[in-house]
Amino acid sequence: MSDRQQEELLSYYQAAYEKEKIKNAQLAGRLADAQSRADDLQFKLDHIKNNPLWKATFPVRGLIHVLIRTKDRIKRYGNPKGLMRKIRNKMQEKRAIARYGTKSFPSKEERAEMKRTDFPKNVKFSILVPLWNTPEQFLREMIESVQWQVYENWELCLADGSDAAHAYVGEIVGKYMQSDARIRYQKLSENKGIAGNTNECCAMATGDYIGLFDHDDILHPCALYEYMKVICEKDADYIYCDEATFHKGNINRMITLHFKSDYAVDTLRANNYICHFSVFSKTLLEGGELFRSQFDGSQDHDMILRLTDKAKRVVHVPKLLYYWRSHKASVASDISAKPYAIEGAKGAVAAHLKSHGFEDFEILSTRAFETIFRIKYALTARPLISILIPNKDHVSDLSRCIESILDKSTYDNYEIIVIENNSTTKEIQDYYSEIAKHPNIRVETYEGEFNYSKINNFGASKAKGDYLLLLNNDTQVITLDWMEELLMYAQRDDVACVGAKLYYEDYTIQHAGIVIGLGAHRTAGHTHYKVNKENLGYMGKLCYAHDVSAVTGACLMVKKSLFDKAGGLDEQFAVALNDVDFCLRMRELGYLNVFTPFAELFHYESVSRGSDVLGSASKGSTKQAAKEADEADTKRASRYNEEAARFREKWKEALAAGDPYFNPNFSLDNSDYVLY
Repeated sequence: MSDRQQEELLSYYQAAYEKEKIKNAQLAGRLADAQSRADDLQFKLDHIKNNPLWKATFPVRGLIHVLIRTKDRIKRYGNPKGLMRKIRNKMQEKRAIARYGTKSFPSKEERAEMKRTDFPKNVKFSILVPLWNTPEQFLREMIESVQWQVYENWELCLADGSDAAHAYVGEIVGKYMQSDARIRYQKLSENKGIAGNTNECCAMATGDYIGLFDHDDILHPCALYEYMKVICEKDADYIYCDEATFHKGNINRMITLHFKSDYAVDTLRANNYICHFSVFSKTLLEGGELFRSQFDGSQDHDMILRLTDKAKRVVHVPKLLYYWRSHKASVASDISAKPYAIEGAKGAVAAHLKSHGFEDFEILSTRAFETIFRIKYALTARPLISILIPNKDHVSDLSRCIESILDKSTYDNYEIIVIENNSTTKEIQDYYSEIAKHPNIRVETYEGEFNYSKINNFGASKAKGDYLLLLNNDTQVITLDWMEELLMYAQRDDVACVGAKLYYEDYTIQHAGIVIGLGAHRTAGHTHYKVNKENLGYMGKLCYAHDVSAVTGACLMVKKSLFDKAGGLDEQFAVALNDVDFCLRMRELGYLNVFTPFAELFHYESVSRGSDVLGSASKGSTKQAAKEADEADTKRASRYNEEAARFREKWKEALAAGDPYFNPNFSLDNSDYVLY
């Protein structure tokens, strides 16, 4: 065989090998998905079998149906405590209506004061409303909510696609036009659907800013006034606000109050959280169309993705200014009323992702809602990931962590670096000798006193990988493709830190993203803390990947190049808040931090070093042991207070501005999105 033939044969086998690797990776991903579903079902089954109420009342056949209903409620909210939390939140929302319903409307004197505002810009709003067989009451309430706007430089553009049986729509509008020249109307020769009818409205518009308004909804009287303020103060060219869904024709009968985050691209890709009331500069439409008919039903999601991409300043007004009517035929009532909206939304997100250069992705509906998506990005490479695990003694915790990585991970290109720090037991040294035989595991020794930041910085200096995965020794892998799920975000040029969903042993949530300013110390806290695994989260947040200010260093992936660029973790934060500080520095550099619920691990929090917040003395301790434990608790609390004060000083401007991903209407005293 000639050299050339040998080269060709070698090239052939190398290509075949690479194809098989790709196939294996794809099969591993599918296996991981199947395992995740199986684990989820097993958890639910165990939850039912182990329920004490179910066991105790099993012989009582006559109460079976009552017990099933009780069990369903408990399963939905996680546990009795979760059910009580849900009841508390609902009661709190009812009390909040006084602040967000008609009682929030300005008085006659307040309206007069607002109208005297001398804005530096003269902006005209064109509010577009496609009409189609609109019920008379809905039509009148919609028009009058625009007429009642405090800011009066607007026009209402109405394109009517109603059929002959609903000719009254045009007649009613005509009567309003007689007394208000700002209302413009066009009767269409045919119904062109939501997209086509709205585009006809847009063709009528002469304003500087375009506002999108549904024919059966209601605007708060201050909506345009508040939008005018951010146009003048922040040069906003795309604006949206908070909204509520109401029923029975009364905006005070709110079903859902949706308090949104500031602009977050990953959140928007997974969930059209911006929705209403979208207003934008007409210049954003130059060279493009408003709505595209192929996305009917989710044409707004497509439009929002496109225009926020083009916008220079997307601004969220954190006030409830839009009331979305829920009735039999509305999506607000039931997505099944418009099943084509689901496919339209998937198509809109797919078009957006392709425009950003993504390929071979999957868009899957989640259990939260049909149009709330899990996006699976294809891995562009399979780089070496360096897993850094600081450790002192605790052989059982470390072995559990490492064995779960080795046994469960479908991603195979990784190294584990255990960073030994001042261990004293023979058991751990024996274990180090054992794992050192594994080709993918190394033990590196850091001899200084415990400093989480210094230890990880030392470990990073020993890493060979392109990506670092900071991991606590008290974690245990649950999902097989956890590394792939983290890497699919970390590989992006616009993303820095990616964090996982972490559970306590009882499957209550330990980590699902971090909010700055949250908690008693007003430094940072975990959202959805102690919520049950089955909980969907606020507006489905536990079911899709979304942008956050920070993620926990207990499981954090980041490019090594970015870690080095930032100088690693700040060593002034020896124990606490070093991960949050690092994430905020990444954000200052212009990067996103992402939480994904699809990489799941247990986190047996603080078992290896103790908690800096919670006491550790037990009732069964001896007096001497209890005294030593109390002293240790005092020392830890003091250390935490010092680092918390340092954090608040360093990040005082960011804390004062508030977390952009946590609506200011929520209390900073609660982790589960409670209105203040």
